[in-house]
Amino acid sequence: MDSIEPEILIDRAGAVTTITLHRPHALNALTPTMLTALDDAVAAAIDDPGQRVLVLTGSGRAFSAGVDLKALGDRDLVDGVVGDILDGPARGLTDKLANGGIVTVAKVNGFCFTGGLEIALACDLMVVADEATLADTHAKFGLRPTWGMSQRLPAAVGMTTARELSLTARSVKGPEAAAIGLACRSVPLDRLDAEVDELVDQVLGNSDGSLLAYKDLYRVAEQRGLDDGLAYEAATSYRIVDTDERLASFR
Repeated sequence: MDSIEPEILIDRAGAVTTITLHRPHALNALTPTMLTALDDAVAAAIDDPGQRVLVLTGSGRAFSAGVDLKALGDRDLVDGVVGDILDGPARGLTDKLANGGIVTVAKVNGFCFTGGLEIALACDLMVVADEATLADTHAKFGLRPTWGMSQRLPAAVGMTTARELSLTARSVKGPEAAAIGLACRSVPLDRLDAEVDELVDQVLGNSDGSLLAYKDLYRVAEQRGLDDGLAYEAATSYRIVDTDERLASFR
């Protein structure tokens, strides 16, 4: 039961925090308390100077099946909006994943639908299992996106493909997700942990200052046009303290 077992699990190993959505009996469907716990855990990882990468994944057969509508009780969903009880913590969470000072990786192990996909899309990188199933099902259930789907899905796959996925509510498996740019890599489920570990090691081998600069610059690239983005890149300074050390053997 949720009252006995935590809805998320947190593991810290070196500079990596792994947060696992942990309602496997409900395909990790999202509740208000779960979203608040996720938001708090992500904030703690961002605020910890010893943490450089955050991995978000799910227990059992799912990353997340999306919002647990049972958790809304008898609330009326006016105009297809799930309401502030979910929107508040979810928007805080996705903003931290996208813009916080830590590299974020979604490790999509299984079903990843709608609100779950919005959370995964907010991460810097998404690695999926070949067997995973991903879909934006808002329209199927008379809902509308409020956690960033309408902005982040086109940024990932292009407007034409985003429209097709959202207007049909069709699902894609891991290999197609990687082929269309929704994910950066797709591997068989039994290799997913090793693939993400390898990816994280590659990230950790690079300069933390450079990583955070790229995170900010790519955020601007998504939000502004080319001319504004180039001007921002030229005008913005970042604190990168290990350049001389990293170049020493080449000079």
